[in-house]
Amino acid sequence: MDFFKYNKIYDFIKMSNYGIVISAIFFTASIILFIKPGFSLGVDFAGGTIVQIQYTKVAPLAEIRKRLESVESFKGVQVSEFGSPEEILIKLPTANSSVEQNIGEEIAKLLSDTGELSIRRVDIVGPKVGNELKEKGTLALILALVSIMVYVSYRYEWRFALTSILALIHDVVITAGAVVLFKIDLSLEVVAALLTLIGYSINDTIIIFDRIRETINLRVNDNLESVINEAISGTLSRTILTSLTVFFVVLTLYLFGGEIIKGFSLPMLVGSIVGSYSSIFVASKLVVLLKFDLKKYHQMLAEKNKRALEKKKLREMYERGRI
Repeated sequence: MDFFKYNKIYDFIKMSNYGIVISAIFFTASIILFIKPGFSLGVDFAGGTIVQIQYTKVAPLAEIRKRLESVESFKGVQVSEFGSPEEILIKLPTANSSVEQNIGEEIAKLLSDTGELSIRRVDIVGPKVGNELKEKGTLALILALVSIMVYVSYRYEWRFALTSILALIHDVVITAGAVVLFKIDLSLEVVAALLTLIGYSINDTIIIFDRIRETINLRVNDNLESVINEAISGTLSRTILTSLTVFFVVLTLYLFGGEIIKGFSLPMLVGSIVGSYSSIFVASKLVVLLKFDLKKYHQMLAEKNKRALEKKKLREMYERGRI
C-alpha cells in the first residue's frame, strides 16, 4: 500500500531545517521539566506501599486522608483518584508495616465506616529494593544505547552510528519529558516503555539508513541531500504504515487499558510519534550536519572492492599452484 507517489521525491532536508528547531525547543523544555518539577518516583524506585481501593460510590477523599493521617505510621500518606471517582490510590512513603502484616486489611478496617469498599491490590517495596531497581533500570537504558551504537558503527560509517544515538537520546528525553508533564510516576512500566521505544525508533532509523546506503551506491555523482531525499521518499509509505499501526494500538491501550497501564501506554503513545518524526527529520539532517563525504565514501568502497579482488586473485593463483 502506497500513500505517496512512488516516483515523487520530497525535499525532507529542507523541511528538516524547521524540524531541528522544533526538536531543540521540545528537547530544551524536557530538560527544564527534569529539573523542575522533576520526576515523581513510583513505589518501584522510591520504595513504599501502594494500596488500591475501590468504593461502590464516590470515594470521600478528604475523609480518607483525614483518617489515615490520624495514625502515626501513616503520616505523609498521599490519597488520589485512580481512573474513576470510585477508585483511589493510597501511597505511603515507606513500608512501615512488615511484609507479613496485611496492611491492606489494616487500612480497610480503618476506613470501614467511610463506605463499602474492596481492596484491589497492595504493593510493598523496601527502599533497598527500590534503589536496586533504579540502578538496574538506568543501567538497562545505558547498555541498550551503547549496544546499538556498537552495532550501527560496525554496519555503517561512524557518523551514522553517532547520528542514530543522538536521535535515540532525542526520542528518550522528549518522551521522558512527557512523563513529567502528564504527572506519570516513574516506574518499571515507564522504563519498559522507554526500552521498547529505543528498539522501535532504531528499527525505523536503520531502515532509512539501509535505503540511504543503497541509494549512495546507485547514485555515485549525486550530492548527499539528493540521496537522502530519495531514500526517505522511497521508505515513506512503509514508515507511515508502521507508525500508524503502532500509534493506534497504543492509543487503544491508553484509552481503554485503565490507569494501571498508563505508565507504559502514554510514553509509547508519545514515543511512537517522536520516534518516527526523528527518523525522518532529525537523523537524516544530522548526517548532513556531521559532513558525511560521499566522495570519500565511494573511494573507500572502491579500495575495499580492489582489496577483495586482489585477495580473490591470490586465492585462485594459490589453488592453481602458481604461488
